[in-house]
Amino acid sequence: MAKKTQEKIETTEREYIIPLREKCRVAPRYKKANKAIRTIKEFLVRHMKIRDRDLDKIKIDKYLNEAIWARGIRKPPIKIKVKAIKQGDIVKVELVDFSEKLKYKKIREGKIEQKSLEKLEKKKPVVKQEETEEKTTEEAEEKKKQEKEKIKTTAKDLEKIQRDVKQLKSQKDMQAKQPKRPVRKALAK
Repeated sequence: MAKKTQEKIETTEREYIIPLREKCRVAPRYKKANKAIRTIKEFLVRHMKIRDRDLDKIKIDKYLNEAIWARGIRKPPIKIKVKAIKQGDIVKVELVDFSEKLKYKKIREGKIEQKSLEKLEKKKPVVKQEETEEKTTEEAEEKKKQEKEKIKTTAKDLEKIQRDVKQLKSQKDMQAKQPKRPVRKALAK
């Protein structure tokens, strides 16, 4: 049998100021922001030593993306300061210098996430392990009973639905047979 070895994932963290002007200048106006994103990925692939120069292994943070696109597709920033964290083969890129707007947005989203985590913790009841084991066996039996009842009810529901469909079809057929407009009596003779 093969032994399972746990490899320690090396994490390296670096900060870079990435120049975007030179590469984006060449791109047409309507593609400059896209070219800026691609330039960031290419820069990090080269400097973080990614095998095969695979751009898919670079993951850009949403705040960095918003900073690039903040002034629209035609005017990306000239240079940008980022923090790159390499874990194994994957590199996660984060923005270092936040604008005021992005700073407040990040704080707001952090608060929302924290509140949702607190609500989840409050909902979870604190129960001893022995009680949970007993409850799990009881709950498992109850779930099996409920599933059997659902199967029985679904068979009954299917029969009802089939009857209703037949009735609706017959009603539609009856409506189709009746003329849409009343026929004039003079023409009916």
